[in-house]
Amino acid sequence: MTLSSSSKIYFASDQHLGAPTPEASFPREQKFVAWLDEVKQDAEAIFLLGDLFDFWFEYKTVVPKGFVRVLGKLAEIRDSGIPVYFFVGNHDLWMDDYFQMELNIPVYHTTKEFTFNNKTFLIGHGDGLGPGDKGYKRMKKVFTNPFSKWLFRWLHPDIGVKLAQYLSVKNKLISGDEDVKFLGEENEWLVQYAKLKLTTKHYDYFVFGHRHLPMEIDLNETSKYINLGDWIGYFTYGVFDGTTFELKKY
Repeated sequence: MTLSSSSKIYFASDQHLGAPTPEASFPREQKFVAWLDEVKQDAEAIFLLGDLFDFWFEYKTVVPKGFVRVLGKLAEIRDSGIPVYFFVGNHDLWMDDYFQMELNIPVYHTTKEFTFNNKTFLIGHGDGLGPGDKGYKRMKKVFTNPFSKWLFRWLHPDIGVKLAQYLSVKNKLISGDEDVKFLGEENEWLVQYAKLKLTTKHYDYFVFGHRHLPMEIDLNETSKYINLGDWIGYFTYGVFDGTTFELKKY
């Protein structure tokens, strides 16, 4: 993808809409929708890197109620011709084809490479990558197992969604609340993951969410690790203008 001189690519992650309650998260949804309304003016593309919702599960004919404003704004942006890309996070990893069918937004469950203006990006949510995080990795294997999804689907949505929303907030392995602090570059698992990837292939930017901390770390003279922060306490986002990548606060 080649950017024009006046267009930009935007990145945001970890809005966790619905947490800790729909009422409490509503002002954050309004703020995020306002941001989408602003960036659509010069966006070449918009990347959402997961955990847009604090919980999301797609039954055959049912999706969780709520989030009408953000879904409507994404539909409007996509209908205008601006590409939107979505990477599932650890809170919305049960996303299936709803975004693709209803919004024409592709959904990715693993990291993906992109090239913009000859700059190479590796993009993803970031959960379960790199060393460590073994408890979550084990839990993710259970959650993504087709049999587990099949069993959960047999719960009535009023029961299943309520149970999952409770666990999403209370379970530290899922919420990640216990480690939302800078661990030091040598202990940041995503930094270690990026450095390992660089031993086999060059990337100019590694862009992830998940950690809830805005971070920019130089991996070497030409590669940088970016963490987008969140829309709970930081309200940060990334913007690439074709030459440089910046983290900004809304």
